[in-house]
Amino acid sequence: MTDRLKEDQPIFLQIAEMIETSIIDGELTAHTKIPSTNEFSKHYQINPATAAKGINLLVDQSIIYKKRGVGMFVSEEATQIVLAKRKQRFYEQFVKPMLQEANRIEFNSTQLIAWIKEEMENDNKSN
Repeated sequence: MTDRLKEDQPIFLQIAEMIETSIIDGELTAHTKIPSTNEFSKHYQINPATAAKGINLLVDQSIIYKKRGVGMFVSEEATQIVLAKRKQRFYEQFVKPMLQEANRIEFNSTQLIAWIKEEMENDNKSN
């Protein structure tokens, strides 16, 4: 868990995103118990209902499942669900606007693809 919450995004969404990020980073694996709403509440000094709203969002998406009286756990398919969500969001937030701007300024798609490949190769070499 991070120590601070951002002020520009609803807290329940930040709680959900923190859990999702921990899942795709491999910190939380399938069937791992996640912190309780009371633990989130105490750590971030927030209302337990706010933490529960974020966790329930993930339950509704089958990323987290409840074991009555035991707690909340990461589902078997959580990583794939979160990766699919994040890829779709990446496309909507970054790729579509980039392509719209490229079309607006009559940018050549061949050059654009070449730059993306070059950057990805440079990034792979540095890692």
